Amino acid sequence: MFFWPPQQAVPLPTAYSAAYNTMRVDSIFSKTMKGQGKDMSSRTKISVIGAGFVGSTLAQRLVERDYADIVMFDIIPNMPQGKALDMLEAGPILGYDSQIIGTNDYADTANSSIVVITSGFPRKPGMSRDDLVKKNQEVITQVTEQVVRYSPDSIIIMVTNPLDAMAQLAYKISGFPRNRVVGMAGVLDTARFRTFIARELNVSVRDVQAYVLGGHGDTMVPLARMSTVAGVPLAQLLPPERIEQIVQRTRDGGAEIVKLLGTGSAYFAPSASILQMVESIMLDKKMIMPCAVYLEGEYGINGLFVGVPVKLGAGGVEQIIQIDLDENEQAQLQRSADAVQELIKVMGI
Repeated sequence: MFFWPPQQAVPLPTAYSAAYNTMRVDSIFSKTMKGQGKDMSSRTKISVIGAGFVGSTLAQRLVERDYADIVMFDIIPNMPQGKALDMLEAGPILGYDSQIIGTNDYADTANSSIVVITSGFPRKPGMSRDDLVKKNQEVITQVTEQVVRYSPDSIIIMVTNPLDAMAQLAYKISGFPRNRVVGMAGVLDTARFRTFIARELNVSVRDVQAYVLGGHGDTMVPLARMSTVAGVPLAQLLPPERIEQIVQRTRDGGAEIVKLLGTGSAYFAPSASILQMVESIMLDKKMIMPCAVYLEGEYGINGLFVGVPVKLGAGGVEQIIQIDLDENEQAQLQRSADAVQELIKVMGI
């Protein structure tokens, strides 16, 4: 509120004024970054391991939600610190008070509720997800060991490719129960499938419901038979050959973006997919979405991470939803599981 004429401020006693100013500065200082920003508020902490395109875009999406403080880790000196400071300075404009710090020290991630792992070597043009397995095995091994050391009660969301194999590696190394290790796969693949269907029919993506199961790669299983648009089965709206073309484009969705970008892989849609998973856990929404989880007999698959519908809530994976697949769909899902098994053999775990 402004006054005219200007109101005369009432001077405070010198000692009181100094004490007030000191208290005010300490209060502000405690909420921001002491030293390199290692002291954060007492709010829930989410850590993002890897500050590349996917990790930093996710961190931005998370900090804007304003329900948790964010730690962004990377091995590159100063890079995560610079990105975090940039995001922090957007707070007054966008209206969020969440704290975000960048760090090269895993200790800053301590006591995280959720740890999202995006670090690793990116896929390059001409490289399949499977080509990445040996390159990223060592990275994920080291990262997971640090997650266990500093956040033993966390829920791990794996994003690094090849997704299903890296999730299995993190599960084995961490020793966490299977409800606390989950891979981001089907959420992204389903989003791509829904996008292509909506564009083909010129309808809102909100009216399109679909699922993509299986591994995050060439063997994924888009369930066209169960896909609907405003409740209408997809098969009633498009001919089989056009549906198959959309299914194939979904399988090639990541490679298509890699080819177009030429310098890396997708990050806007992947980060949005992770965000949806994080929010279902953080806010206990109990959303049902396809994710890579460790199966123990479900869908006839045992001892492997494969994408299937799950309920995500405060406890992580709270339920694996079993849907009735026809013979062809089940065979495709098994082939996808077999492909994951081959990667597991390559890693020797």
